[in-house]
Amino acid sequence: MFNLMPVLALAFSQAVDPRPGAKQVDLAICLDTSNSMDGLIDSAKVKLWRVVNDLARIDPAPSLRVALFSYGNNANDPSKGWVRQEIGLTHDIDEVYRKLFELRTNGGNEFVARVCRDALVDLKWSEQKGSLKIVFVCGNEPADQDKEVGLPSVVNLAKKKDVVVNTIYCQYGRPDEESGWKLFSGMCGGKHAVIDQNKKRPVIDTPFDKDIRDLSGRINDTYVPFGAAGRAGKENQAKQDNNALQAAPGAALDRGGFKASGLYFNEWDLIDKLKANPKLDLRSLKAEDLPSEMREMSAEQREAHVRKKMAERVEIQGKMSDLTARRAKFIEEAEKKLPADAGEKSFDEAVRAMLREQAAAKEMRIP
Repeated sequence: MFNLMPVLALAFSQAVDPRPGAKQVDLAICLDTSNSMDGLIDSAKVKLWRVVNDLARIDPAPSLRVALFSYGNNANDPSKGWVRQEIGLTHDIDEVYRKLFELRTNGGNEFVARVCRDALVDLKWSEQKGSLKIVFVCGNEPADQDKEVGLPSVVNLAKKKDVVVNTIYCQYGRPDEESGWKLFSGMCGGKHAVIDQNKKRPVIDTPFDKDIRDLSGRINDTYVPFGAAGRAGKENQAKQDNNALQAAPGAALDRGGFKASGLYFNEWDLIDKLKANPKLDLRSLKAEDLPSEMREMSAEQREAHVRKKMAERVEIQGKMSDLTARRAKFIEEAEKKLPADAGEKSFDEAVRAMLREQAAAKEMRIP
């Protein structure tokens, strides 16, 4: 159990790595948001949680950060090649999902080289030896249409930073374009896939769904927000639960599974902050920064309250993890009985297959 009252206190505003010493995984997802890409955006909304759940199954669990870029959208800044960093590398996957849900398509020039260049240059990639650093760039139209930033310069930059670039081409009746995407990823040491961005997997209900949904709601009550960021974060947590449910029932269940994992981290939550920084001192917090039920508590009562919430969360996470594993097994067996599909992969099939292979190359095995 964590000692909540040490002599040495660190600032609660300090950003922390929730898994110090763990292998680091950095993912940058670059999505084409031109007019033809509604299916791609919808697929990402549904399947992001399934993708990150795979990474949560690595043993020991890594330290995960995700970034999101949009490109090919007339609403973005033309001086930047219609490329926009929606959010930089962060442990806060809820915030990534919020940004993803705000994306809207609007026709433009799809500068693949530009968005990859910006992801490589603008993000603060891990410097840990052996870390897994990946860019996924998804879209269509010719990969080399950017006349200002050439693909060869991006290839050199990716190699210098030890970042793998994977390409996912969204087919739309122009198969001659695809070869350029494949060549680009190959030069970057990455993989290439062709997907049907509108492809949807059959919905498979399981006997575990209701219990996972219930526990996903209950676990929110174990979060102890502090400060202005805490209040906003708690609201955003509930909002992203709702967004996942709106995207698809399966997305909400996959999100529930991720909330039970060691990779789900919220900087605004007192318990997550303490897990990452056990030397933090509850006495350094101002009463007005605490939830209303804690403001009149003594130091000892605060500690007891946090210990209770922590124990409740561990219990709920254990139940959710068990149910999530059983749900995954049920779906796996059900999918084996589905007719074979010789067509293009879906978004998550492509991303998960690449992640599995590239994680293994860094001695991170996804079961």
